Amino acid sequence: MTSAEDLLEKTLKIRHRSDELSEQIASPSVIADNKTWRALAKEHASLQDIVEASKKLEKAMKDKESCQKERDNEKDTELKAMFEEECLSLGKQIESLCEEIKILLLPKDENDDANIIMEIRAAAGGEESALFGAELLRMYQHYADAHRWKIEISDLNETELGGVKEATFFVKGKGAYARLKFEAGVHRVQRVPETESQGRIHTSTATVAVLPEVEDVDFEILDSDLRVDTYRASGAGGQHINKTDSAIRLTHIPTGIVVTCQDERSQIKNREKAMRILQSKLYELYQGEKEKEMKDNRRSQVGTGDRSERVRTYNYPQGRVTDHRVNVSSYDLEGVLNGGIDVFIDALILKDRTEKLENGAN
Repeated sequence: MTSAEDLLEKTLKIRHRSDELSEQIASPSVIADNKTWRALAKEHASLQDIVEASKKLEKAMKDKESCQKERDNEKDTELKAMFEEECLSLGKQIESLCEEIKILLLPKDENDDANIIMEIRAAAGGEESALFGAELLRMYQHYADAHRWKIEISDLNETELGGVKEATFFVKGKGAYARLKFEAGVHRVQRVPETESQGRIHTSTATVAVLPEVEDVDFEILDSDLRVDTYRASGAGGQHINKTDSAIRLTHIPTGIVVTCQDERSQIKNREKAMRILQSKLYELYQGEKEKEMKDNRRSQVGTGDRSERVRTYNYPQGRVTDHRVNVSSYDLEGVLNGGIDVFIDALILKDRTEKLENGAN
């Protein structure tokens, strides 16, 4: 078991690094190099929670040491009991800070603070799957609103009945990826469709993909590797009809990845959005290949976002939503569809941290 002294020693080194970074990001030569300044500023910001917890731990340890001396030197029985109570309280505070620091010291996903790109696709179930896709889109819109994140639709392919065959959208806000990355996977709905005359329960699915929006990448997308197609934007029932070829379809020839964007009226803006999405898709592809080559087994299964995994079931007859990865259920189906998914995300984060702590202890 890691002692408070060991944890303090580890965090003192981090505090020293934080002080070094403070000096570097204030240097005129670093400020002049925007890319370097941003990288150092990002690292500095990522250390601040640990720095603050370390300072609190150091103070609590000093206070406890002082309290113990006062207790041991006190002759008055009543005052001695008071010091003892204070020592116990400080001990609990130190234990709590140690647990907090252990979590803060866990390897952090470098993309946790990134904006994200989400994709919803109707899968098994035809029109019913598309209608479920529309409900998932609204669910994430409500969730983003509750966290004061901004939703920006990039591409939306709707059906005549208001379903969503495909939707691609940005979620912008600090910590968006840290929480919504757990939504990746296959979502299943069980209910009686409105078109079902005999009242039979149908099962349909929709897939959710979550990508971090990457800014600084170490690869280049060559123009010669791209096929660019333009076409007129359109929507269900003649909505959003555009009289110019403003919609963009980008095909990355080496990988076969296709990205479309038709939300903006400007072809230039649609191409810019499509390039950002393509960049993130390629980043995910290259990162996956790198992890496979390195046989990196340290990643938690919770965070992989395996598209083939059934992650959650929305059962309408029972009014129940169950996340199969953590075996957590909510009987507030309406609340979940209105964005109340923190009950699942919190449980998944806890599982992820617990597994990482256990792996770190072994």
